[in-house]
Amino acid sequence: MTLRAATPADFAFIRRLAGDPANAPYITDEDETALQAYLGNPDTALLIWQAEGAQGYALFCGLGDKAGSVELRRLALDQPGGGRGRAFVGGLIGHAFTAFAAQRLWLDASGENLRAQHLYESLGFRLEGRLRRHWWRPALGRPVDLMLYGLLREEWAGGQ
Repeated sequence: MTLRAATPADFAFIRRLAGDPANAPYITDEDETALQAYLGNPDTALLIWQAEGAQGYALFCGLGDKAGSVELRRLALDQPGGGRGRAFVGGLIGHAFTAFAAQRLWLDASGENLRAQHLYESLGFRLEGRLRRHWWRPALGRPVDLMLYGLLREEWAGGQ
């Protein structure tokens, strides 16, 4: 897996993935202005998973956090399945702890996205909380629970 910084040329790809009916209940679609703001912000990294063309994207936030707590705010694959999600998220975890020197990596998941929850837990994330009916999802027309997951550097290092 190769990760590279996103460019404005990637915005259509990112928006296509975010707007895909399979992803829309679980991730937020942001316009080009919002995506551009991530590119100029030293506290964020909008990355493209490159393998014979763009295959996925991820947004990391909190890169300047003094405690080393980095958020993996958004991620999506062009074609999920076949173990690609495990490789993608595993690569993102490694990137957070190596390239960003994270001490803690955290993310959230829709309470209805059981596939993602299972994947995160299988990669070592621990469920740290549940915010009930917290996140309004336009694609569903209702709020869903938000599941909070975290992984500490020593937990990741111990699993390598």
